[in-house]
Amino acid sequence: MYSSSFTIVTFLLLLVGCSARRLYPLPSDNENTKVPLQTFRPFNIAHRGSNGELPEETGPAYLRAIEEGADFIETDILVSKDGVLMCHHDAILDNTTNIAEHKEFADRVKTYEVEGQPITGLFIFDFTLKELKTLRAKQWFPFRDQQYNGKFPIITFEEYIKIAKNAPRVVGIYPEIKYPVLMNQHVKWPKGKRFEDVFVEILMKHGYKGSYLSKEWLKQPCFIQSFAPSSLVHIHNQTDLPKVFLIGNVTDRTPDTNQTYAEITSNHYLNYIKEYVVGIGPWKDTIVPVKDYYTQTPTDLVTRAHAHNLQVHPYTYHI
Repeated sequence: MYSSSFTIVTFLLLLVGCSARRLYPLPSDNENTKVPLQTFRPFNIAHRGSNGELPEETGPAYLRAIEEGADFIETDILVSKDGVLMCHHDAILDNTTNIAEHKEFADRVKTYEVEGQPITGLFIFDFTLKELKTLRAKQWFPFRDQQYNGKFPIITFEEYIKIAKNAPRVVGIYPEIKYPVLMNQHVKWPKGKRFEDVFVEILMKHGYKGSYLSKEWLKQPCFIQSFAPSSLVHIHNQTDLPKVFLIGNVTDRTPDTNQTYAEITSNHYLNYIKEYVVGIGPWKDTIVPVKDYYTQTPTDLVTRAHAHNLQVHPYTYHI
């Protein structure tokens, strides 16, 4: 009787031990086994994931980008009604989700001013996380593959981070503080916090820290980007992660300070902003202008940025 009881107890202990431990490790279990980020060539940044094949800013789009060799996966960050940070490019949900099929949301159509222009649609900050998770993503452009429309959900900032951290090699993240003026107008957090504050808190929670090329940064690489210079200045003392000031077309103004392209690309301004950022992210046509589908003489923007010791991360190149 004693021997039988001992055998049963031993078996149960072995069973518990085996169930608590995998038979083989995942690549992400040991950070030291991961192939490090390459730094000997320009970074390959997957803009919204592999969005030429799969709906942008979805889990599968980021996983495909990692599979295809991206050094960084890039995303835009917006906010739900209940203050959850989400991966989504547009302030409205109309273009890249199947929200039109959800008749229960038809009465949510609103018109808000977005960077000086009235926009009508179904805005992400008018929906809770639970509601957003009922939606499915779709391709924005009709000339892209439509077969995956309606299959994948919108993901949160933290879900996106976990995709990068669980990659079999070191994969960086490149999140954008998107529409911060609009988000701060419509979403409020306790204790006077701003969108930018919560954004940084999430990065810190997941271990993202360190200046460019530092030991901490190379372990979990991250660039923070924004078109709003005041957002980058605001978080300057909250994190030493490298920041990139995005620059739009020559007709665009900054969404927060209403500065012109000429003002923010002047030598005076580049000298100012370099105290807060490691580089600029200009629209590629401001580097090599295009007219009637023909490239023109390159501008001196890259040369002047480098003269101010600023990196240049141009966007977006499609293949």
